[in-house]
Amino acid sequence: MITPQLTVDGQAVRLPLGSRVAALLDDLALSYAADPDTVGRLLTAHAARVLRLDFAVCSEFVSDHVRAMRAAEADGTREALLDECPSADRLDDVLTPDDAITLGTRLTKHAAHIRHRTTRSPRP
Repeated sequence: MITPQLTVDGQAVRLPLGSRVAALLDDLALSYAADPDTVGRLLTAHAARVLRLDFAVCSEFVSDHVRAMRAAEADGTREALLDECPSADRLDDVLTPDDAITLGTRLTKHAAHIRHRTTRSPRP
C-alpha cells in the first residue's frame, strides 16, 4: 500500500513509488538480457513513438486527432514492454474501502500539518 510521507523540507506530501519502479526496471533488464533482439526492438519502437507523441503535443500545427493517435501508439508499445515485466502487475494499488479511507486520512493529516505550519501568522 502507498504510505504518504512528508518531503524532507516539509513543504509537500510524497507518495513513494520508487521500489515499484526499481522492480520494473529490474524486470526490463532481465527481459533484455534474455532476449535482447525482441526487447531492443520494442524499446526502439517505443522511443520512436514517444518522440512522435512529444512532437505532436508540442506542435501547434498538429490536430487533436493526430495527437490522440500518437498517444495510442505510444500506449501500445508501452503495454508491449510492460508485458515483458512481471512486476508490472503490482504497479497499481487496489484499495479496499477501509484502506482508501486510511490513505485519505493520512494524506489529509500531512497536508493539514503543512498548511498549519506555513500559514501561521507571526506573533507580535
